Amino acid sequence: MQSFNHLITTRPHEARQVLISDLHLSPEEPALVQAFLALVDDCIALPALKRLFILGDWFEVWLGDDVYLSLSEDERQTHWLTPLIVKLKKLRIEGCEVLIMHGNRDFLLGQPFCSLFGGELIYEPYTLAVGQENYRLEHGDALCTDDKKYQFFRKIMRHRLIQWYLLNKSLEKRLAIADNMRQKSQENNANKAAYIMDVNEAAVNKAIYHFDALLHGHTHRPEIHQSNEGKTRYVLGDWRLLDSDTRQPKVSAVIGAITTDINANIDSHSNNAEFGLFEFKHSV
Repeated sequence: MQSFNHLITTRPHEARQVLISDLHLSPEEPALVQAFLALVDDCIALPALKRLFILGDWFEVWLGDDVYLSLSEDERQTHWLTPLIVKLKKLRIEGCEVLIMHGNRDFLLGQPFCSLFGGELIYEPYTLAVGQENYRLEHGDALCTDDKKYQFFRKIMRHRLIQWYLLNKSLEKRLAIADNMRQKSQENNANKAAYIMDVNEAAVNKAIYHFDALLHGHTHRPEIHQSNEGKTRYVLGDWRLLDSDTRQPKVSAVIGAITTDINANIDSHSNNAEFGLFEFKHSV
């Protein structure tokens, strides 16, 4: 797996699409926010980049678009989300699509917020052509079928009526609900066997059956897996702060990139398009 500090230093003219997941951004973790802004700067500088995918858990928690959209202009000036919107809008103006998928942490994210920077919500499973192969993209939590309690919770939380109910609660009540859910999740996960929180092999085989490859995040276990049928499962990594006690901590993440030869058509359908995982590091 190749490691780099800036996308621009790694075959910049060949990078066509970038895929990231599990950033868990929040105002409590400014280093992760700065690392994301640095990545977007790199994306802006990449001359042939056409798509940036965010495959879920962009935010640690998302209580509804109105949390930001209801702010006054003065309040937005100092809000931690505003620099993200400004950078992503610039990226979109440069001609790069920004495609966002829901995760288990930000399933209340809506198109109105994404429209602030010209982004688009996409839904799983999403099919992406890479050369002559079709990749299935998803967040990854639906593949963890051994965790019966979570799958039941997921089914409830993804229901439109439940989401409507939550979004019509006051912000204070939504905060209380989110804090309670987070606390219960931490307690439950502490008592679960490690395999329960990973993907289920049968669920993976079912998901990849009509595809050539599967790409997801969620598990925070970046890796490249090969099946007996010769199919590949790529797992993106979460964004994490390293050496936080040192003078110069770093943020590290395993991300995906689709590249093609500099002389090829920028379309990902090009025969020589390749997908790979890369370790992205940013010094804080």
